[in-house]
Amino acid sequence: MPERQAPPLPQTSQETINAIIHYYRGEIGRMAGWRDRIDRTSNWAITVVAAMLSVSLSTPSSHHGVLLFAMLLISLLLLIEARRYRFFDVYRARVRQMERGYFAQILCPEGTPNFKWSVSIAKSLRQPAFLMGYREALCRRLQRNYCWMYLILLLAWALKISSPKIASTGEPFGHVRSWADVAENAALGPVPGWAVAVGVAIFYAAVLYGSLHRATGAGELAHGEVHV
Repeated sequence: MPERQAPPLPQTSQETINAIIHYYRGEIGRMAGWRDRIDRTSNWAITVVAAMLSVSLSTPSSHHGVLLFAMLLISLLLLIEARRYRFFDVYRARVRQMERGYFAQILCPEGTPNFKWSVSIAKSLRQPAFLMGYREALCRRLQRNYCWMYLILLLAWALKISSPKIASTGEPFGHVRSWADVAENAALGPVPGWAVAVGVAIFYAAVLYGSLHRATGAGELAHGEVHV
């Protein structure tokens, strides 16, 4: 049985250029694929928020727990999107390194050519590794889209627990006149309203921290001001 030989490496500059171009197109495709997955998760989250708002605010007798359930669902989608974003960031970094180090130099040469970009990509290909932690990815997606969804749900929930209940006859009863009435409306089954309110407050304190958190170093600006 003849011994297998490794595919030949480019021998001329033209072959090298062709290989770089095809590899660049491949990385663009992978980056676009993961970007599409990120957008899909965001679209699911927006759809969930819209559907839950419609269910909760369409009738005065609907339970405020629907909005709490919506917060749980979009949190799950945020966790999924953060994982996808870490993969997307790997391929985006490779694409930007080739654009800055190679294609920009072709279009408008500046100084002495630097081959650090190719060394970095080769290292990433030999041993792929994430460029950011899961927590940083969560914060970035929270700052981009999800903080606004959480804010809308919080406002709707506050409106729901501060509104009077409606009897089956259509007449309002149980008017909200004090914080005790609000706490009573916020009750969730056997869980008292004050405990639900404290839980929501703690949850949104974490959301606020993630929305305002900024990573040390260049962060996304390492890829330029145009980022997602």
